[in-house]
Amino acid sequence: MGPEIIKQIRKLTQSYAYTSLRMHEAVARKAGLSGTDHKYLGFLLERGEMTAGELASLTELTTGAITGLIDRFEKKNLVKRKFAEGDRRKVLIEPNTKLIMALFEPLYRDFRHKSEKLTATFSEKEVKVIERYLTQAIAIMQETTTTLNDK
Repeated sequence: MGPEIIKQIRKLTQSYAYTSLRMHEAVARKAGLSGTDHKYLGFLLERGEMTAGELASLTELTTGAITGLIDRFEKKNLVKRKFAEGDRRKVLIEPNTKLIMALFEPLYRDFRHKSEKLTATFSEKEVKVIERYLTQAIAIMQETTTTLNDK
């Protein structure tokens, strides 16, 4: 594969990332959140109940930043703090999944429909290529993040 094609794919990947950031920021604003808060809320939706320390580790935010994040979510009833059974020193952050989904589902409905419609236009072989690219690109980003954080 020639360098021009590689450059073209790199530019498309960058454009996709920038456009994704703008879209998620717009969705977050409509939901009354910042773009980063919106994405961090996604971690809680995806992983479920966890401690503030676990959320800090997952997001790589400081514990102080996580406390502010949880406070903002709690004010909007998007999460609640609760004591762990058997250890009242341990506080769990529980996402209000029903409210979060009610807030975001209408904002993503059209995007999800169009994305699924687009995906359905690809053959199984093409989907496997897209899947392989995305999986390996995510692994490279995770590796880069780890390397940068270790320096």
